[in-house]
Amino acid sequence: METFANGTILGRLKVLEIYEYYDGPRLFASSNQLGSVFLVLWIRSIEAVDEYYVQTMSLQLFQKLRNGQVSLRDVFLGGENGGLILLEVSRQSGKEKTAYITGEQIEKALLPFQGELVKATLPMPFIESRTEIPMVSVSYARNGSSTRANALGMRPMQERAYEKRGEQFLLIKSPPASGKSRALMFIALDKLEHQGLKQAIIVVPERSIGASFNDEPLTKFGFRSDWHVEPRWNLCNAPGGDNGSKVQAVGAFLESSDKVLVCTHATFRFAVDQYGVEKFDDRLIAVDEFHHVSANPDNKLGAHLGQFIARERVHIVAMTGSYFRGDAEAVLSPQDEEKFDTITYTYYEQLNGYEYLKQLDIGYFFYSGSYIEDIPKVLDVSEKTIIHIPNVNSRESTKRGKTTEVSEIMGALGSWEGKDPATGFDLVRLADGCILKIADLVDDGPDRHAKVLASLKDASQKNNRDNVDIIIALGMAKEGFDWIWCDHALTIGYRSSLTEIVQIIGRATRDAPGKIRTRFSNLIAAPDASDEAVNEAVNDTLKAIAASLLMEQVLAPRFEFRQKNSENRPADGYDYGEGGYDPDKCNVGFNEQTGRFQIEIKGLTPPKSVEAARICQEDLNEVIAAFVQDKTAVEQGLFNEDLVPEELTQVRLGKIIKDKYPELDTEDQEAVRQHAIAALALTQQAKKEVLGGGGTEPSANTALIDGVRRYVMDVRELDIDLIDRINPFGEARAILGKTMNEDNLRQVAAAISAKKTKLTPEEAKELAIRAVKFKKERGRIPSIDSQDAWERRMAEGAAAFVRYKDEGRYERN
Repeated sequence: METFANGTILGRLKVLEIYEYYDGPRLFASSNQLGSVFLVLWIRSIEAVDEYYVQTMSLQLFQKLRNGQVSLRDVFLGGENGGLILLEVSRQSGKEKTAYITGEQIEKALLPFQGELVKATLPMPFIESRTEIPMVSVSYARNGSSTRANALGMRPMQERAYEKRGEQFLLIKSPPASGKSRALMFIALDKLEHQGLKQAIIVVPERSIGASFNDEPLTKFGFRSDWHVEPRWNLCNAPGGDNGSKVQAVGAFLESSDKVLVCTHATFRFAVDQYGVEKFDDRLIAVDEFHHVSANPDNKLGAHLGQFIARERVHIVAMTGSYFRGDAEAVLSPQDEEKFDTITYTYYEQLNGYEYLKQLDIGYFFYSGSYIEDIPKVLDVSEKTIIHIPNVNSRESTKRGKTTEVSEIMGALGSWEGKDPATGFDLVRLADGCILKIADLVDDGPDRHAKVLASLKDASQKNNRDNVDIIIALGMAKEGFDWIWCDHALTIGYRSSLTEIVQIIGRATRDAPGKIRTRFSNLIAAPDASDEAVNEAVNDTLKAIAASLLMEQVLAPRFEFRQKNSENRPADGYDYGEGGYDPDKCNVGFNEQTGRFQIEIKGLTPPKSVEAARICQEDLNEVIAAFVQDKTAVEQGLFNEDLVPEELTQVRLGKIIKDKYPELDTEDQEAVRQHAIAALALTQQAKKEVLGGGGTEPSANTALIDGVRRYVMDVRELDIDLIDRINPFGEARAILGKTMNEDNLRQVAAAISAKKTKLTPEEAKELAIRAVKFKKERGRIPSIDSQDAWERRMAEGAAAFVRYKDEGRYERN
């Protein structure tokens, strides 16, 4: 027997290694499509039924087995799960039966101590053949802190927000599922009862999210008042469009003595247009999913909020799970943002404080041809999954119609058996006979769509993991959609908005009993240099990588940098590692309670102004978002083999910061630049340290912390010049080199390298400024003949600056 039976569970496994045992090759090390590893031992055949022992194991345990650190017998008997699976497969029908057995149920005499390896493929196929880019894999401590409530029924984020309840303008930045809706309830009730406000108006982007503000019995958990919305004032539940009668209802509410109204962003915009900002004086306006707002004058909601802020007669609470706009527009003008008091609750704090969920993986898969064919390669049907198919006008769409694509996805998984008349869910039979329940949110036929949506929202099924297996959506199941059992968010095609990516990932990061690992996968078309649309494909790849780099920053602990000097002392609450704080070296401290790094860097420029300090403390991820979305920076960082890193870290990032924060002086702009590049570079170098041993994922929740410490110790003296010499896209480049087709990678790199252009006047001026700084520090000008590439580049820039100046190029500007 050299192959597994088709149409069975074993038929979906790929044989990695075969061991000679007894009188034939009966023991197999195997993997499924996702790289999970199994030992499969054929033990006997009775009346055309084969019996197997099947043991699952981690990659780490498999590597120990290969290295002889553990025996085959130990893996079967003392596996990570405490038992193993007895599998019976009929040779005639392929039907199978499984049973989980432990202890004395296992026939130990049948187990091998060792087997002679008769076939092995090195390197391991499930590592080499996977097309996923394992860009981000983070583990957390599961200390339960973010889910524990205080005496008033508030979780940590809600308590932190409530402490600022007296502020007129409040901005809450907190991940999906952290409890922002309830935090607003606490704050709104206090403003209505104790701060003299007449009413609270809750504004949400779409009607489905209005359910987040349904009645809540807060007194049951310790608060002094319950949250109540009169049914007539939850306009998200009312029929009809956002204009007309709903705008009239807002007017009626403003004249009433009732306290709370919930409506959509659109209804609120129309109401402000009709009644004017003055009509809302002395009221609380709470804007959920605040990232929909923009400082751009064309954004009506943003323009209205600007008027409210300038008038200063309302209180505003703005809430968002993401502060990144895909169109790179500012959410608020700097002048307006200064008026807001910000509460930030990080992804790290949220996930580290969960009770069950320990690991989040974010990866990218390349495919060629139709994505339908690759769906089974990235989808594990045992995981509860949300699939977002591409927009019908996108490059990834099959152009056969959205409902056809849904049908083809179901067909790729199994055979369609019909619809459940009670729920509207599609029923798909797998090859092993199991039935998948699939909720189709793409089919927008009113009756069918309403039934499926109602079944997903059924409160009686909220805690039933088996209610549905897969949800397929197009524009739905994103922000505000709550399905705690989701193990896998699979998105087809690149999404241009970083906000949308954060929101989709948020669907999978809910905590739930038994849910240990969750993941986000983006299935994107592989760039093909022979394709006419190669530029679009390359752009999508660059954007996907940029998004993953940003998410890695979002998921990491927060960084606090300070200049290394002899007067520094250890800070309370920080663990400085083995040996504690050492005044003679650059120290790395970590505060587990706050999820914050404190890192000393020699030569670091500290911020001088209050605004620069705020940016360095609160908004480094916004700076990094702008940098990794810069097409030139990503292209050069990934594909330019002759890259001088300082061109990106100093010149390119420096320009981005000058454009983003023109109100800061030159020294503060440099301080922000240094802090941002330090955060990005150290996260990437820490990952490199962690994965340096050849693994593919961090082994513990302390992996990133350990990686930062290890890197800082290895370089002995961490200084800003060293950080500037690190290509911030270097790790992503290394991963691309392993996962993209080598010929395509070479051709894409050549195409991008060919786009190199001569220095622009702006770049020459920036390099000339750096050259002046170099002269002050070294006592000489940069040499064009230097062995140091960055010094040569500064010399070239200074010469170009003089030439452009002589030509009068700067006078024209």
